[in-house]
Formats: sequence, structure tokens, C-alpha cells
Amino acid sequence: MLTAKRLREVLRYDYLTGNFYWIIASSPRREAGMLAGSQHKTLGYIAIGIDGKKYFAHRLAWLYMTGKWPSKRLDHRDCNRSNNKWPNLRQATGSQNISNAKLHKDSRSGFKGVTWSKYHRRWHANIRSNGVRYYLGHYATAIEAHTAYCEATHRLNGEFARTS
Repeated sequence: MLTAKRLREVLRYDYLTGNFYWIIASSPRREAGMLAGSQHKTLGYIAIGIDGKKYFAHRLAWLYMTGKWPSKRLDHRDCNRSNNKWPNLRQATGSQNISNAKLHKDSRSGFKGVTWSKYHRRWHANIRSNGVRYYLGHYATAIEAHTAYCEATHRLNGEFARTS
């Protein structure tokens, strides 16, 4: 397992930009001072290879700044998986991380936590937190249902609440 000491021997982390830079030249493609890592094609995270193993940059940032691997998942406050600025990273449970997720691209309602109920022919609001699903009711409009979702997510998820 990579240690903070080894990480700091090979990379420098700029916590204001979230970028890592090589300290040593380990190959013709890796010169000292060069930006380290590349964006994963499908996941969007920045990946960096060190000593033959790939690591995600947000996890390396945590190790670099704290000296320890994160004990939980790491959440990007702005939901941008390539933004590894130190103030943008925080530890989160799986439920908190999901709470901070953006609205799905295929959402029919255009609102997080809101779906159309064919059976009731009304908009349905629900939320999941810490493995528990909460049904928030049926509403005449998607906006009313979304208002119920917003109130619930702020109450249940606090600083991790994302409404869009």
C-alpha cells in the first residue's frame, strides 16, 4: 500500500488547484515538474500511476494532506470528479455521497426526487437516506413534489443535501 511518505517523494500536490506534479522523472514521458495523471474516460476521476498501481487523485490528495488513507468515501462538494482542490473534498458515507449527486440526465420530471405516478396520476416525491426510503406524498405539480423533496433532503442530509 502506498504511504504518504512515498507519495510525497514522487508527487507534489497543489491544494489550491487540486493538481499533482511529478517531483522525479521516472520515464521519458514523466519529467520533473510535469502535471501528473489523466482523466478516466468513463468515470471522470483523475487517475495517477505510482509504482505500477493506479490511484484516483482525490484519494491521493487526502493521503497527501492528512497522512492517512480516507476511512470513508470521498465526496466532491461540487460533484465535479476532476476537481481535486482540497476545500472541495470531504469524507462521506455512501448515503451522504449519493445525497450530493446531481440530477440524473434521464429524469422525466426535471427535478431530483420527483417521479410521475401512473397509478395515482400525480407527481410522487420520495427520498432515500441511510438505507431508508421515505415516501413524501403525491402532488398536483412537479414543483410541489420537489419542494417536499428539498425540505426532506435538508432535514435528513444536512450539508450533503443537493436539490438539483
